[in-house]
Amino acid sequence: MQTSMKIGELAKRTGFTTKTIRYYELLGLVAEPERTPSGYRLYREDDVKRLGFIGKAKRLGFSLDEIRDILILNQQQQQPCVHVLALIDQKLKRVDEVVKELKAFRRELSRLRDESAEQLERLPEDAVCGIVERGIHAKGEAALAWLEFRPPANSSRRKERA
Repeated sequence: MQTSMKIGELAKRTGFTTKTIRYYELLGLVAEPERTPSGYRLYREDDVKRLGFIGKAKRLGFSLDEIRDILILNQQQQQPCVHVLALIDQKLKRVDEVVKELKAFRRELSRLRDESAEQLERLPEDAVCGIVERGIHAKGEAALAWLEFRPPANSSRRKERA
C-alpha cells in the first residue's frame, strides 16, 4: 500500500506550488487524487514521479500540450520517445532560426551604434534620443523580442500558465 500525502507535502517534494499542482490536475497532467472525508487531496508516490517528469520536460522546453501528448502516449502503452525525438528536432530547428535572427540583430545593433556614434552631433535635437528614434529594422525587432524572452507579434509561440 502506498502512503499518501497532502498537497503541501507534494509541493515541497516536487518544487511545484500547490496552485500549479491543482492547475496540472485541472489540465489532466496529474490524475485527480483521492480525497479525505473533509475534502483534502491525497497524493501518492506516483504523483511525485509524474511531477518530476513534468518538471524535467519543462526544463527541456516542452510545452504543457506537448507534455500531455507524451503522457497520453505512455498511458496508451506506446513508447513516446520517437515522438519526443521529433519534438526535439522541431525545437532544434527553431533554436537555429533564433540564433540566426540574433546574429542578424547583433549586426544591426552594431551598425546602428557605429553610425550613431559617428553622427552624434547631427541627431535631431527635438527628439528624446535620435538613436532610438532612428530605430532598427523589423528583423532586429523579432530578434530583440526573443532576446527579451517574449515572442514577436507574428510568432506562433503561446504563453503558458504555470
